[in-house]
Amino acid sequence: MKKILIIEDEKILGEMYRDKFLQAGFEAILVDSAEEGFEMVLKEKPDLVLVDILLPKESGISFIERLRGDLSVSSIPVVAFSNYDDPQTEREALRLGVKEYLIKTGYTPQDIIEKIKNYL
Repeated sequence: MKKILIIEDEKILGEMYRDKFLQAGFEAILVDSAEEGFEMVLKEKPDLVLVDILLPKESGISFIERLRGDLSVSSIPVVAFSNYDDPQTEREALRLGVKEYLIKTGYTPQDIIEKIKNYL
């Protein structure tokens, strides 16, 4: 079973995504901060990380930089998803090697699950 780590600070949204991934046959872990997300990556070694860009304290971009800087987890694929439709932020995320930068309002949860399946 593939393991997805979801980093999303909006509790209801995060729980909805977690439930959708569970229903789709994934193991899904939900955390609400970049700091907790990084700890969980090191502990769980997920098959993919779905990370929100706008997070409290540390941004999703900062999380991706930390992930890429740690050789034990740097190859884990990352998909960024956000309501922050900013071309500069998107370019930065893509430069850091995210598979995709998805605008939440542009996709249903099912669309996002289908996109994630392409990277596993």
